[in-house]
Amino acid sequence: MSDTDAELPPLLRGAPGTTEFRKLRKRVIRETREAIETYGMAAKGDRWLVCLSGGKDSYTLLAALVELQWRGLLPVELLACNLDQGQPGFPATVLPAFLERCQVPHRIEFRDTYSIVKEKVPAGRTYCALCSRLRRGNLYRIAREEGCQAVVLGHHRDDILETFFLNLFHGGRLATMPPKLINEDGDLSVLRPLAHVAEQDCERFARAMNYPIIPCDLCGSQEGLQRQQVKAMLDEWERRSPGRRAVMFRALCNVRPSHLADPTLFDFAGLMAGAEAGAAEGLPGGALGEGYQAPPRLPSRARGQTLEDPADQAAEQV
Repeated sequence: MSDTDAELPPLLRGAPGTTEFRKLRKRVIRETREAIETYGMAAKGDRWLVCLSGGKDSYTLLAALVELQWRGLLPVELLACNLDQGQPGFPATVLPAFLERCQVPHRIEFRDTYSIVKEKVPAGRTYCALCSRLRRGNLYRIAREEGCQAVVLGHHRDDILETFFLNLFHGGRLATMPPKLINEDGDLSVLRPLAHVAEQDCERFARAMNYPIIPCDLCGSQEGLQRQQVKAMLDEWERRSPGRRAVMFRALCNVRPSHLADPTLFDFAGLMAGAEAGAAEGLPGGALGEGYQAPPRLPSRARGQTLEDPADQAAEQV
């Protein structure tokens, strides 16, 4: 990645020339490409609505996708989109000016969902759950209007880990933000290409590129969130045992239903001594035999409400 500024798309120009940044940039691009390929995100000719909030993560997402597209490694059309939700103090001119200057195709949409959230959410409660649902609904609408096949979000590896622990501690379920899902209507993919990228790398990248970062706490409802408590817990674990986050994320990619306790995922009742080793280990072809009928699910009150995206359930716990 020794391209000169003149060769690069405007969004990628002005990068520091240090060895440290070149390694960082290479890692972010490699891990983004890895996630796109691992989870089968890209189909040739698709159009992606890339959601841009103005935070460090969404800037890193856009830059990584633009570079992959420029290098011929991402055969999709990109449309950046910012949804201005009417939060007080939001600098409405920053992103349009930035995207124009960087020659990135984009759409800026204004929808005052902030007033709706303020009206509907009781005093003392956080806005996150309702705010995120209203935002997601508007993004789906925009994607359809623009002929996009996917809504692309900037959640990174640490977001996925935090959501896992929020669901574990408060939802009573093993679930997190998936790198790829299909919406309830079945007409749009929701993609998270930064699923393998660490938050720290997103922050370093966006700041090194001097992108105009917009703070994420304009609504004033961020203090005391359960997510922040989980983040602090993970930070402490990482401080005590460097690399702990990477190990935990690998665990999310290496699930063995036979070594958990959900009878709807593994036929424990049909497990017999002397059975094939594959069945005992829960390997493909041995977990749920032909004709197996899973026991009924526990009542939703015991299991937690099932939502389109486990991230939405986690948001309800903040």
